Amino acid sequence: MERSRQCSKTVKRRRWGGLRQQWKLLGLFQIDEQHEFYRLTCMMKEGLATAIQHTSDHVPTAELSDEDFRSEVTHIHKDFTMVTFASPVFASLRGSLGITEQEYQQTLCSEHCYLQFISNSKSRLCFHIYRNDKRLFLKTQNKREIQFLLSNLKIYLEHLKKYPHSLLVKFLGKKFFIVMQSVFYPDDRINSRYDIKGCEVSRWTDPAPEGSHIIVVLKDINFEGQFITLEQQRSWLLRQVEIDTQFLRRLNVLDYSLLLANQPLHQDERYQGHSFASVIMRTKRSVDADDLLEYQAQNRRLLSNLKNPLHVIDGPEQRYFIGIIDIFTVYGFRKRLEHLWKRLRHPGKSCSTVSPNMYCVRLQQWVQDHTN
Repeated sequence: MERSRQCSKTVKRRRWGGLRQQWKLLGLFQIDEQHEFYRLTCMMKEGLATAIQHTSDHVPTAELSDEDFRSEVTHIHKDFTMVTFASPVFASLRGSLGITEQEYQQTLCSEHCYLQFISNSKSRLCFHIYRNDKRLFLKTQNKREIQFLLSNLKIYLEHLKKYPHSLLVKFLGKKFFIVMQSVFYPDDRINSRYDIKGCEVSRWTDPAPEGSHIIVVLKDINFEGQFITLEQQRSWLLRQVEIDTQFLRRLNVLDYSLLLANQPLHQDERYQGHSFASVIMRTKRSVDADDLLEYQAQNRRLLSNLKNPLHVIDGPEQRYFIGIIDIFTVYGFRKRLEHLWKRLRHPGKSCSTVSPNMYCVRLQQWVQDHTN
């Protein structure tokens, strides 16, 4: 019996070792005791567990109030202090997405180690970590970005309620680091990943070597000559991108990205949209003339029978993962200067830094030109 147990432990160690090696090949690194972020992630888990438990014990029974949006709860721990902002609001958003507080706590605070994702993004001042199942994604944010989201949290939530299938990434919590749903989940069989801004300058990334398993997020120029083939769901995507980018234009932001990935559908999955997917649509007994425009703008599309359906759209042969991320860059004085500098440095070429109105229109046009 003892020998059997030892063999079982040996098999588990080998499997775990093989999984760790596979993660390294994919640019994912386990944050274990030797990792520089190990102590930080331990504190994050402890702080999150306390904060989520506090939210669970104080679930709002009525509609969200202005006080809920301004809420700040401080928990003092042995080696650190954690402040949770607007926790009732984020709890409400998690509930609307079908995520219970118990599930959220188990996912973020289990004994499993976090995974660090080594990104080829230009943003080197932040680090990105996944939960073990890669369903949730954590990213550090600076104070200015935190203040921007909190100041616009009410209209952000109103936008998601009005357009429940919005492509905007869903923020599930915020503590100077942000917890969000991963757009690329579940990531089995994903062929390629793209970060799209709809411009040319600095929008090429060298692909991973042939046969390599390293995750490389490609960019606009890498996608040229390809199309997102959706057929009947194309019109929905165009409309939702228009709605979401117009919302971001009103917030006076730019530099957001359209995340895009694809995976081939199995033969039996190619009929899922007609037989197993559920039709999610807004229904009204009658539509007044004043409500017609709003009614037409609502999301009406097939949702795949997956854990992350809002970011998944099935075409006839490919499954696409699509979401809009990085929505915190305000078009202020610094970005205006950057816009002027880039226009002088790259005359006649489209750069990332342009006015929010131009950025909005340009991304809409990119989706229009690259879908069929």
